[in-house]
Amino acid sequence: MKRHAYHCLLLLLLSIVGMGLISACGSSNQNQVHMNETDFVQKSVTIQKGESVTLVNDSAAIHVIENGSWVDGVQLPKIEAGAPQIQASVDGNISQIIGPFNTAGTFHLYCTVHPNMNLTVIVH
Repeated sequence: MKRHAYHCLLLLLLSIVGMGLISACGSSNQNQVHMNETDFVQKSVTIQKGESVTLVNDSAAIHVIENGSWVDGVQLPKIEAGAPQIQASVDGNISQIIGPFNTAGTFHLYCTVHPNMNLTVIVH
């Protein structure tokens, strides 16, 4: 009986470890940035060098994402050294992958349609 209990416990532990590994390997939520009708839900995202970011549009609004920022209500397009060139049209209720970001640094993206809709991508 003790041997059966030991095998059951071992099987349970292996299952728990396996589930943890599967969810860790299959999870891409960490590099997602959600957008509502007029803004990024989060203003920055931190990723590792070589990774991409998934923009998730949770609304019917169309967002046009490019390199640069809104500053005092004015669009300032700018491709920073080492940043991938971003020109993404994210239609309503879809996702768009941007990147990869292959250089460490801080990069700025904005929506050309919605004033003051800025995103900072920090790459380690």
